[in-house]
Amino acid sequence: MPDVSPKLVHLTAQTFDREAWSKFGWVPLPDTDERDGDQQLDFVWGDVHVNFIHHTDDEIDTINGALVCDRLFRHVTHTQALLVLDQPCVIAVAPADASFDTLDDLAQVAAFKLAPGDALVLDRGTWHWGPFPTSSSVVNIYNVQGRRYAEDNESIDLSQLGAALAVLLPAT
Repeated sequence: MPDVSPKLVHLTAQTFDREAWSKFGWVPLPDTDERDGDQQLDFVWGDVHVNFIHHTDDEIDTINGALVCDRLFRHVTHTQALLVLDQPCVIAVAPADASFDTLDDLAQVAAFKLAPGDALVLDRGTWHWGPFPTSSSVVNIYNVQGRRYAEDNESIDLSQLGAALAVLLPAT
């Protein structure tokens, strides 16, 4: 019987910083920064909503210490702002225009290590997975997104490409 396991494409999580993140969204600035307010949240449906969310380690698989990303999600009607509250975690992202038609399209995915206090905004349509905890069983996140996000929650199953991402966490 042929092996139907997906090919694992390895992706090393990088350090989160404003410049590297700029392909996927933006990082909020202090109110004293003259650039504060240059970028705005965008909610096509006018349904901005604030809540707390969490992700747990039992939502994902691991293989040889790597976290397995087998699906990406996105919201085309709104930006999403996240603030990591309490635990180190990792997020994988791809630009909104990524089509995921071929295995080569996985090269557009980047992963970032996030620490408590890190804040970010996902541009409308940015593909994302997580954030998932890396050193505990749960990460709590302050979340700003569209109230009707369930109606705008597209996803792509990477197994349709015959692959999954193995997100590696470099030693610190």
